[in-house]
Amino acid sequence: MTTITIRVPSTLKQKLEQICRAENKTISDFARESILKHLAREQFRAVRKQILPFAEAQGLLTDDDIFENLK
Repeated sequence: MTTITIRVPSTLKQKLEQICRAENKTISDFARESILKHLAREQFRAVRKQILPFAEAQGLLTDDDIFENLK
């Protein structure tokens, strides 16, 4: 693994330390998980943006439309 250093305001560091203590995690674990979640969301948004025109062309605009189509 490699090391990344970031600068944060002291108030943010205090909040981060408090959350990590409560969740029994290291700051590194918390940061790693947060980055992975963020990257997954961004990847999902990119895929969604690509397929949205095809879904709209099929009339699939809402979750209900999709579930109805699956029946």
